Amino acid sequence: MKTPISSRRDHARAIMKLGTPLILSNVAQFAIHMTDTLMLGWYSVTALAAATIAGTMFFLIFIVGSGFAQALTPLVAEAAEAGDDQQVRRATRMGLWLSVIYGAVMMIPFIWSEAILLATGQEPAVAALAQDYLHIAGLSMIPALIVMAMKSFLAAIERTGIILWSTLGTAVLNAFLNYALIFGNWGAPELGIQGAAIASLLLTSLNVVVLFAYVLAKTPQFKLLQNVFAPDPAMLLRVYRLGWPIGLTALAEGGLFGATAFMMGWLGEVPLAAHGIALQLSGLTFMVHIGFSQAATVRAGRALGRRDEASLRRGGLVAISLSAIYGFATMFVFIVFPGVLVSFFVDVDAPTRDAVIAFGVSLMVVAGLFQVVDGLQVMALGLLRGVQDTQVPMVMATISYWGIGLPVSYLLAFPLGFGGVGLWAGLVVGLSMAAILLHWRFWRQSVFIDAD
Repeated sequence: MKTPISSRRDHARAIMKLGTPLILSNVAQFAIHMTDTLMLGWYSVTALAAATIAGTMFFLIFIVGSGFAQALTPLVAEAAEAGDDQQVRRATRMGLWLSVIYGAVMMIPFIWSEAILLATGQEPAVAALAQDYLHIAGLSMIPALIVMAMKSFLAAIERTGIILWSTLGTAVLNAFLNYALIFGNWGAPELGIQGAAIASLLLTSLNVVVLFAYVLAKTPQFKLLQNVFAPDPAMLLRVYRLGWPIGLTALAEGGLFGATAFMMGWLGEVPLAAHGIALQLSGLTFMVHIGFSQAATVRAGRALGRRDEASLRRGGLVAISLSAIYGFATMFVFIVFPGVLVSFFVDVDAPTRDAVIAFGVSLMVVAGLFQVVDGLQVMALGLLRGVQDTQVPMVMATISYWGIGLPVSYLLAFPLGFGGVGLWAGLVVGLSMAAILLHWRFWRQSVFIDAD
Protein backbone atom coordinates (compact mmCIF):
# COMPACT_ATOMS: atom_id res chain seq x y z
CA MET A 1 0.00 0.00 0.00
CA LYS A 2 1.37 3.38 -1.01
CA THR A 3 1.52 6.42 1.26
CA PRO A 4 -1.65 8.49 0.78
CA ILE A 5 -1.24 11.77 -1.06
CA SER A 6 -2.54 14.82 0.78
CA SER A 7 -1.78 18.12 -1.02
CA ARG A 8 -3.36 19.31 -4.27
CA ARG A 9 0.08 19.73 -5.80
CA ASP A 10 0.96 16.12 -4.99
CA HIS A 11 -2.36 14.98 -6.41
CA ALA A 12 -1.65 16.90 -9.61
CA ARG A 13 1.78 15.30 -9.90
CA ALA A 14 0.37 11.82 -9.31
CA ILE A 15 -2.41 12.32 -11.85
CA MET A 16 -0.02 13.69 -14.46
CA LYS A 17 2.49 10.89 -13.86
CA LEU A 18 -0.20 8.26 -14.27
CA GLY A 19 -2.30 10.12 -16.81
CA THR A 20 0.34 11.35 -19.26
CA PRO A 21 1.19 7.90 -20.68
CA LEU A 22 -2.53 7.11 -20.80
CA ILE A 23 -3.27 10.36 -22.61
CA LEU A 24 -0.48 9.81 -25.11
CA SER A 25 -1.50 6.19 -25.67
CA ASN A 26 -5.11 7.28 -26.20
CA VAL A 27 -3.95 9.87 -28.72
CA ALA A 28 -1.81 7.22 -30.44
CA GLN A 29 -4.75 4.80 -30.47
CA PHE A 30 -6.96 7.45 -31.95
CA ALA A 31 -4.24 8.28 -34.47
CA ILE A 32 -4.73 4.78 -35.84
CA HIS A 33 -8.35 5.57 -36.65
CA MET A 34 -7.49 9.08 -37.79
CA THR A 35 -4.89 7.65 -40.18
CA ASP A 36 -7.62 5.47 -41.68
CA THR A 37 -9.87 8.51 -42.06
CA LEU A 38 -7.12 10.70 -43.48
CA MET A 39 -5.86 8.21 -46.05
CA LEU A 40 -9.31 7.05 -47.08
CA GLY A 41 -10.27 10.70 -47.52
CA TRP A 42 -7.33 11.01 -49.90
CA TYR A 43 -8.47 7.82 -51.64
CA SER A 44 -12.09 8.92 -52.27
CA VAL A 45 -14.95 10.77 -50.57
CA THR A 46 -17.14 7.65 -50.91
CA ALA A 47 -14.53 5.55 -49.11
CA LEU A 48 -14.34 8.20 -46.37
CA ALA A 49 -18.12 8.21 -45.94
CA ALA A 50 -18.18 4.40 -45.84
CA ALA A 51 -15.35 4.27 -43.28
CA THR A 52 -17.19 6.83 -41.15
CA ILE A 53 -20.40 4.83 -41.02
CA ALA A 54 -18.62 1.45 -40.71
CA GLY A 55 -16.36 2.77 -37.98
CA THR A 56 -19.40 4.07 -36.13
CA MET A 57 -21.08 0.65 -36.25
CA PHE A 58 -17.91 -1.15 -35.11
CA PHE A 59 -17.32 1.37 -32.34
CA LEU A 60 -20.85 1.15 -30.94
CA ILE A 61 -20.59 -2.63 -30.68
CA PHE A 62 -17.07 -2.46 -29.28
CA ILE A 63 -17.76 0.06 -26.52
CA VAL A 64 -20.51 -2.07 -25.00
CA GLY A 65 -18.14 -5.01 -24.63
CA SER A 66 -15.34 -2.77 -23.42
CA GLY A 67 -17.34 -2.18 -20.25
CA PHE A 68 -16.18 -5.57 -18.94
CA ALA A 69 -12.57 -4.60 -19.63
CA GLN A 70 -12.99 -1.18 -18.04
CA ALA A 71 -14.52 -2.75 -14.95
CA LEU A 72 -11.08 -4.23 -14.27
CA THR A 73 -9.55 -0.83 -13.53
CA PRO A 74 -11.39 -0.09 -10.25
CA LEU A 75 -11.48 -3.75 -9.19
CA VAL A 76 -7.77 -4.33 -9.78
CA ALA A 77 -6.80 -0.94 -8.33
CA GLU A 78 -8.70 -1.66 -5.11
CA ALA A 79 -7.23 -5.17 -4.81
CA ALA A 80 -3.70 -3.99 -5.63
CA GLU A 81 -3.92 -1.26 -2.98
CA ALA A 82 -4.88 -3.95 -0.47
CA GLY A 83 -2.00 -6.20 -1.64
CA ASP A 84 -4.38 -8.99 -2.71
CA ASP A 85 -2.66 -10.51 -5.77
CA GLN A 86 -5.15 -13.38 -5.96
CA GLN A 87 -8.05 -10.94 -6.22
CA VAL A 88 -6.19 -9.09 -8.98
CA ARG A 89 -5.78 -12.34 -10.90
CA ARG A 90 -9.39 -13.44 -10.41
CA ALA A 91 -10.82 -10.13 -11.62
CA THR A 92 -8.54 -9.95 -14.65
CA ARG A 93 -9.23 -13.54 -15.69
CA MET A 94 -13.00 -13.08 -15.57
CA GLY A 95 -12.74 -9.76 -17.36
CA LEU A 96 -10.93 -11.54 -20.19
CA TRP A 97 -13.55 -14.30 -20.22
CA LEU A 98 -16.41 -11.84 -20.60
CA SER A 99 -14.53 -9.86 -23.26
CA VAL A 100 -13.88 -12.95 -25.41
CA ILE A 101 -17.44 -14.28 -25.09
CA TYR A 102 -18.94 -10.93 -26.00
CA GLY A 103 -16.53 -10.42 -28.89
CA ALA A 104 -17.34 -13.81 -30.41
CA VAL A 105 -21.09 -13.20 -30.32
CA MET A 106 -20.90 -9.65 -31.63
CA MET A 107 -18.98 -10.52 -34.78
CA ILE A 108 -22.28 -11.83 -36.20
CA PRO A 109 -23.87 -8.44 -37.09
CA PHE A 110 -20.92 -7.58 -39.32
CA ILE A 111 -21.88 -10.40 -41.68
CA TRP A 112 -25.10 -8.60 -42.59
CA SER A 113 -23.84 -5.06 -42.11
CA GLU A 114 -24.87 -3.86 -45.58
CA ALA A 115 -28.52 -4.75 -44.96
CA ILE A 116 -28.38 -3.14 -41.51
CA LEU A 117 -26.93 0.08 -42.90
CA LEU A 118 -29.41 0.20 -45.78
CA ALA A 119 -32.23 -0.17 -43.25
CA THR A 120 -30.95 2.95 -41.47
CA GLY A 121 -31.23 4.99 -44.69
CA GLN A 122 -27.61 4.99 -45.86
CA GLU A 123 -26.80 5.32 -49.56
CA PRO A 124 -26.31 1.92 -51.32
CA ALA A 125 -22.76 2.63 -52.51
CA VAL A 126 -21.71 3.71 -49.01
CA ALA A 127 -23.38 0.70 -47.34
CA ALA A 128 -21.72 -1.77 -49.74
CA LEU A 129 -18.25 -0.35 -49.13
CA ALA A 130 -18.88 -0.28 -45.39
CA GLN A 131 -19.67 -4.00 -45.46
CA ASP A 132 -16.43 -4.69 -47.35
CA TYR A 133 -14.62 -3.02 -44.46
CA LEU A 134 -16.57 -4.69 -41.65
CA HIS A 135 -16.27 -8.24 -43.01
CA ILE A 136 -12.55 -7.94 -42.30
CA ALA A 137 -12.45 -5.48 -39.39
CA GLY A 138 -15.08 -7.49 -37.51
CA LEU A 139 -12.51 -10.24 -36.98
CA SER A 140 -10.52 -7.84 -34.82
CA MET A 141 -13.33 -7.47 -32.25
CA ILE A 142 -11.99 -10.18 -29.91
CA PRO A 143 -8.33 -9.07 -29.98
CA ALA A 144 -9.42 -5.44 -29.58
CA LEU A 145 -11.38 -6.30 -26.43
CA ILE A 146 -8.48 -8.36 -25.07
CA VAL A 147 -6.17 -5.38 -25.63
CA MET A 148 -8.64 -3.17 -23.75
CA ALA A 149 -8.73 -5.61 -20.82
CA MET A 150 -4.94 -5.79 -20.62
CA LYS A 151 -4.63 -2.01 -20.76
CA SER A 152 -7.16 -1.68 -17.93
CA PHE A 153 -5.20 -4.17 -15.85
CA LEU A 154 -1.90 -2.40 -16.52
CA ALA A 155 -3.36 1.04 -15.76
CA ALA A 156 -4.77 -0.22 -12.46
CA ILE A 157 -1.35 -1.44 -11.31
CA GLU A 158 0.14 1.85 -12.59
CA ARG A 159 2.30 0.33 -15.33
CA THR A 160 1.26 2.66 -18.09
CA GLY A 161 4.56 2.96 -19.96
CA ILE A 162 4.05 -0.26 -21.92
CA ILE A 163 0.55 0.89 -22.88
CA LEU A 164 2.05 4.00 -24.42
CA TRP A 165 4.90 2.32 -26.28
CA SER A 166 2.85 -0.57 -27.65
CA THR A 167 0.20 1.82 -28.91
CA LEU A 168 2.75 4.17 -30.45
CA GLY A 169 4.36 1.27 -32.27
CA THR A 170 0.96 0.13 -33.54
CA ALA A 171 0.13 3.65 -34.76
CA VAL A 172 3.37 3.93 -36.74
CA LEU A 173 3.03 0.49 -38.31
CA ASN A 174 -0.61 1.22 -39.14
CA ALA A 175 0.38 4.30 -41.12
CA PHE A 176 2.86 2.30 -43.20
CA LEU A 177 0.46 -0.61 -43.76
CA ASN A 178 -2.37 1.74 -44.72
CA TYR A 179 -0.15 3.57 -47.19
CA ALA A 180 0.80 0.26 -48.78
CA LEU A 181 -2.54 -1.53 -48.78
CA ILE A 182 -5.00 1.30 -49.43
CA PHE A 183 -3.12 2.84 -52.38
CA GLY A 184 -1.12 -0.18 -53.60
CA ASN A 185 2.29 1.28 -52.83
CA TRP A 186 5.60 -0.59 -52.48
CA GLY A 187 4.35 -3.49 -54.59
CA ALA A 188 1.30 -4.18 -52.45
CA PRO A 189 -2.15 -4.63 -54.05
CA GLU A 190 -4.45 -1.59 -54.12
CA LEU A 191 -7.22 -2.68 -51.73
CA GLY A 192 -8.81 0.65 -50.80
CA ILE A 193 -11.05 0.45 -47.75
CA GLN A 194 -10.34 -3.28 -47.34
CA GLY A 195 -6.64 -2.50 -46.99
CA ALA A 196 -7.37 -0.31 -43.96
CA ALA A 197 -9.36 -3.15 -42.39
CA ILE A 198 -6.57 -5.68 -42.95
CA ALA A 199 -4.02 -3.36 -41.36
CA SER A 200 -6.22 -2.89 -38.28
CA LEU A 201 -6.76 -6.64 -37.87
CA LEU A 202 -3.07 -7.53 -38.15
CA LEU A 203 -1.88 -4.85 -35.76
CA THR A 204 -4.55 -5.39 -33.12
CA SER A 205 -3.59 -9.07 -33.00
CA LEU A 206 0.08 -8.14 -32.70
CA ASN A 207 -0.73 -5.82 -29.80
CA VAL A 208 -2.31 -8.72 -27.89
CA VAL A 209 0.94 -10.67 -28.15
CA VAL A 210 3.07 -7.70 -27.04
CA LEU A 211 0.97 -6.90 -23.97
CA PHE A 212 0.74 -10.50 -22.78
CA ALA A 213 4.48 -10.96 -23.24
CA TYR A 214 5.13 -7.87 -21.11
CA VAL A 215 2.69 -8.88 -18.36
CA LEU A 216 4.10 -12.38 -18.06
CA ALA A 217 7.68 -11.11 -17.99
CA LYS A 218 7.30 -8.03 -15.77
CA THR A 219 4.45 -8.88 -13.39
CA PRO A 220 4.93 -12.59 -12.58
CA GLN A 221 3.56 -12.10 -9.06
CA PHE A 222 0.00 -11.93 -10.42
CA LYS A 223 0.27 -15.25 -12.34
CA LEU A 224 -2.42 -14.14 -14.78
CA LEU A 225 -2.43 -17.34 -16.82
CA GLN A 226 -2.70 -19.57 -13.77
CA ASN A 227 -5.94 -21.56 -14.07
CA VAL A 228 -6.92 -19.34 -16.97
CA PHE A 229 -9.69 -21.74 -18.04
CA ALA A 230 -11.03 -22.27 -14.52
CA PRO A 231 -14.49 -20.75 -13.97
CA ASP A 232 -14.96 -18.28 -11.11
CA PRO A 233 -18.72 -17.61 -10.93
CA ALA A 234 -18.58 -15.16 -8.01
CA MET A 235 -15.96 -12.91 -9.64
CA LEU A 236 -17.53 -13.33 -13.06
CA LEU A 237 -20.78 -11.97 -11.67
CA ARG A 238 -19.00 -9.11 -9.92
CA VAL A 239 -17.18 -8.04 -13.09
CA TYR A 240 -20.41 -8.42 -15.07
CA ARG A 241 -22.45 -6.31 -12.63
CA LEU A 242 -19.86 -3.55 -12.64
CA GLY A 243 -19.07 -3.79 -16.36
CA TRP A 244 -22.42 -3.88 -18.12
CA PRO A 245 -23.50 -0.43 -16.89
CA ILE A 246 -20.12 0.95 -17.99
CA GLY A 247 -20.65 -0.53 -21.45
CA LEU A 248 -24.20 0.75 -21.73
CA THR A 249 -23.15 4.19 -20.50
CA ALA A 250 -20.52 4.29 -23.22
CA LEU A 251 -23.15 3.07 -25.69
CA ALA A 252 -25.50 5.83 -24.62
CA GLU A 253 -22.85 8.46 -25.34
CA GLY A 254 -21.40 6.77 -28.39
CA GLY A 255 -24.91 6.04 -29.60
CA LEU A 256 -25.72 9.73 -29.46
CA PHE A 257 -22.81 10.43 -31.79
CA GLY A 258 -23.62 7.34 -33.85
CA ALA A 259 -27.25 8.34 -34.30
CA THR A 260 -26.04 11.78 -35.33
CA ALA A 261 -23.84 10.13 -37.98
CA PHE A 262 -26.77 8.12 -39.32
CA MET A 263 -28.98 11.23 -39.46
CA MET A 264 -26.15 13.15 -41.09
CA GLY A 265 -26.16 10.45 -43.76
CA TRP A 266 -29.72 11.48 -44.59
CA LEU A 267 -28.34 14.86 -45.64
CA GLY A 268 -25.99 13.27 -48.19
CA GLU A 269 -22.44 12.11 -48.83
CA VAL A 270 -20.76 15.51 -48.40
CA PRO A 271 -22.32 16.27 -44.99
CA LEU A 272 -21.48 12.74 -43.80
CA ALA A 273 -17.86 13.08 -44.92
CA ALA A 274 -17.60 16.48 -43.20
CA HIS A 275 -19.17 15.01 -40.09
CA GLY A 276 -16.57 12.24 -40.11
CA ILE A 277 -13.77 14.80 -40.18
CA ALA A 278 -15.24 16.92 -37.39
CA LEU A 279 -15.88 13.79 -35.35
CA GLN A 280 -12.28 12.66 -35.79
CA LEU A 281 -10.93 16.01 -34.61
CA SER A 282 -13.31 16.16 -31.66
CA GLY A 283 -12.46 12.58 -30.78
CA LEU A 284 -8.76 13.35 -30.86
CA THR A 285 -9.09 16.12 -28.29
CA PHE A 286 -11.40 13.90 -26.24
CA MET A 287 -8.60 11.35 -25.84
CA VAL A 288 -6.89 13.71 -23.40
CA HIS A 289 -10.01 13.91 -21.24
CA ILE A 290 -10.26 10.12 -21.39
CA GLY A 291 -6.68 9.83 -20.14
CA PHE A 292 -7.39 12.14 -17.21
CA SER A 293 -10.58 10.18 -16.51
CA GLN A 294 -8.71 6.86 -16.54
CA ALA A 295 -6.13 8.25 -14.15
CA ALA A 296 -8.94 9.53 -11.91
CA THR A 297 -10.51 6.06 -11.92
CA VAL A 298 -7.26 4.47 -10.75
CA ARG A 299 -6.67 7.10 -8.06
CA ALA A 300 -10.28 6.78 -6.89
CA GLY A 301 -9.96 2.99 -6.80
CA ARG A 302 -6.82 3.28 -4.70
CA ALA A 303 -8.60 5.68 -2.33
CA LEU A 304 -11.46 3.21 -2.11
CA GLY A 305 -9.02 0.48 -1.12
CA ARG A 306 -7.83 2.73 1.76
CA ARG A 307 -11.34 4.06 2.53
CA ASP A 308 -9.85 7.56 2.23
CA GLU A 309 -12.72 9.80 1.12
CA ALA A 310 -10.89 13.07 1.76
CA SER A 311 -8.09 12.07 -0.62
CA LEU A 312 -10.64 10.87 -3.16
CA ARG A 313 -12.42 14.20 -3.30
CA ARG A 314 -9.29 16.32 -3.27
CA GLY A 315 -7.76 14.27 -6.05
CA GLY A 316 -11.02 14.34 -7.98
CA LEU A 317 -11.13 18.12 -7.88
CA VAL A 318 -7.57 18.35 -9.16
CA ALA A 319 -8.26 15.92 -12.01
CA ILE A 320 -11.39 17.82 -13.04
CA SER A 321 -9.50 21.12 -12.99
CA LEU A 322 -6.76 19.77 -15.27
CA SER A 323 -9.37 18.48 -17.71
CA ALA A 324 -11.26 21.79 -17.72
CA ILE A 325 -8.14 23.84 -18.45
CA TYR A 326 -7.39 21.65 -21.44
CA GLY A 327 -11.02 21.85 -22.57
CA PHE A 328 -10.95 25.64 -22.74
CA ALA A 329 -7.72 25.53 -24.76
CA THR A 330 -9.15 23.15 -27.37
CA MET A 331 -12.36 25.16 -27.55
CA PHE A 332 -10.30 28.18 -28.58
CA VAL A 333 -8.47 26.22 -31.32
CA PHE A 334 -11.67 24.76 -32.76
CA ILE A 335 -13.41 28.11 -32.97
CA VAL A 336 -10.45 30.13 -34.31
CA PHE A 337 -8.87 27.65 -36.78
CA PRO A 338 -11.65 25.37 -38.10
CA GLY A 339 -10.83 25.72 -41.80
CA VAL A 340 -7.18 24.79 -41.36
CA LEU A 341 -8.09 21.68 -39.39
CA VAL A 342 -10.78 20.41 -41.75
CA SER A 343 -8.91 21.07 -45.00
CA PHE A 344 -6.09 18.75 -43.95
CA PHE A 345 -8.42 15.74 -44.36
CA VAL A 346 -9.61 16.35 -47.92
CA ASP A 347 -7.56 15.72 -51.06
CA VAL A 348 -6.70 18.95 -52.86
CA ASP A 349 -7.99 17.54 -56.16
CA ALA A 350 -11.28 16.17 -54.81
CA PRO A 351 -14.22 17.67 -56.74
CA THR A 352 -16.23 18.11 -53.53
CA ARG A 353 -13.33 19.57 -51.52
CA ASP A 354 -14.79 23.07 -51.10
CA ALA A 355 -18.22 21.74 -50.13
CA VAL A 356 -16.78 19.33 -47.54
CA ILE A 357 -14.58 22.05 -46.02
CA ALA A 358 -17.41 24.57 -45.85
CA PHE A 359 -19.74 22.11 -44.15
CA GLY A 360 -16.97 20.89 -41.85
CA VAL A 361 -16.13 24.42 -40.69
CA SER A 362 -19.71 25.02 -39.55
CA LEU A 363 -19.61 21.79 -37.55
CA MET A 364 -16.24 22.54 -35.98
CA VAL A 365 -17.45 25.81 -34.52
CA VAL A 366 -20.27 24.00 -32.72
CA ALA A 367 -17.90 21.18 -31.68
CA GLY A 368 -15.72 23.78 -30.00
CA LEU A 369 -18.59 24.75 -27.75
CA PHE A 370 -18.86 21.36 -26.05
CA GLN A 371 -15.17 20.76 -25.44
CA VAL A 372 -15.42 21.72 -21.78
CA VAL A 373 -18.72 19.99 -20.95
CA ASP A 374 -17.60 16.83 -22.75
CA GLY A 375 -14.55 16.71 -20.50
CA LEU A 376 -16.57 17.44 -17.38
CA GLN A 377 -19.01 14.60 -17.92
CA VAL A 378 -16.34 11.99 -18.65
CA MET A 379 -14.34 13.06 -15.59
CA ALA A 380 -17.39 12.53 -13.38
CA LEU A 381 -17.91 9.11 -14.94
CA GLY A 382 -14.27 8.19 -14.27
CA LEU A 383 -14.48 9.13 -10.61
CA LEU A 384 -17.77 7.31 -10.11
CA ARG A 385 -16.35 4.18 -11.75
CA GLY A 386 -13.35 4.37 -9.46
CA VAL A 387 -15.65 3.94 -6.45
CA GLN A 388 -17.57 1.23 -8.35
CA ASP A 389 -20.73 3.31 -8.79
CA THR A 390 -21.95 2.54 -12.31
CA GLN A 391 -25.68 1.79 -12.42
CA VAL A 392 -27.17 5.16 -11.41
CA PRO A 393 -24.66 7.05 -13.61
CA MET A 394 -25.77 4.81 -16.49
CA VAL A 395 -29.38 5.95 -16.01
CA MET A 396 -28.34 9.60 -15.76
CA ALA A 397 -26.24 9.36 -18.91
CA THR A 398 -28.97 7.59 -20.88
CA ILE A 399 -31.54 10.22 -19.95
CA SER A 400 -29.12 13.01 -20.86
CA TYR A 401 -27.96 11.62 -24.18
CA TRP A 402 -31.08 9.91 -25.52
CA GLY A 403 -33.93 11.53 -23.59
CA ILE A 404 -32.66 15.07 -24.12
CA GLY A 405 -29.69 15.29 -26.51
CA LEU A 406 -30.97 13.16 -29.40
CA PRO A 407 -34.49 14.67 -29.56
CA VAL A 408 -33.01 18.16 -29.49
CA SER A 409 -30.61 17.19 -32.31
CA TYR A 410 -33.44 15.90 -34.48
CA LEU A 411 -35.68 18.89 -33.71
CA LEU A 412 -33.01 21.44 -34.53
CA ALA A 413 -31.77 19.63 -37.64
CA PHE A 414 -34.99 18.75 -39.45
CA PRO A 415 -38.21 20.40 -38.22
CA LEU A 416 -36.40 23.68 -37.47
CA GLY A 417 -34.15 23.38 -40.54
CA PHE A 418 -30.68 23.92 -39.04
CA GLY A 419 -29.32 20.76 -40.71
CA GLY A 420 -25.93 19.47 -39.63
CA VAL A 421 -25.28 22.37 -37.26
CA GLY A 422 -28.53 21.55 -35.48
CA LEU A 423 -27.48 17.91 -35.10
CA TRP A 424 -24.28 18.95 -33.40
CA ALA A 425 -25.99 21.56 -31.24
CA GLY A 426 -28.08 18.74 -29.78
CA LEU A 427 -24.84 17.05 -28.75
CA VAL A 428 -23.95 20.13 -26.71
CA VAL A 429 -27.27 19.97 -24.89
CA GLY A 430 -27.00 16.25 -24.10
CA LEU A 431 -23.42 16.44 -22.88
CA SER A 432 -24.16 19.48 -20.73
CA MET A 433 -27.03 17.74 -18.97
CA ALA A 434 -24.87 14.66 -18.39
CA ALA A 435 -22.13 16.80 -16.85
CA ILE A 436 -24.59 18.43 -14.45
CA LEU A 437 -26.25 15.20 -13.29
CA LEU A 438 -23.07 13.15 -12.95
CA HIS A 439 -21.23 15.79 -10.94
CA TRP A 440 -24.23 16.15 -8.67
CA ARG A 441 -24.09 12.39 -8.15
CA PHE A 442 -20.40 12.37 -7.25
CA TRP A 443 -20.22 15.46 -5.04
CA ARG A 444 -23.53 15.10 -3.16
CA GLN A 445 -23.30 11.46 -2.04
CA SER A 446 -21.13 9.61 0.44
CA VAL A 447 -19.37 7.35 -2.03
CA PHE A 448 -18.30 4.71 0.49
CA ILE A 449 -21.77 3.81 1.75
CA ASP A 450 -22.30 1.05 -0.81
CA ALA A 451 -18.67 -0.07 -0.85
CA ASP A 452 -18.49 -1.44 2.69
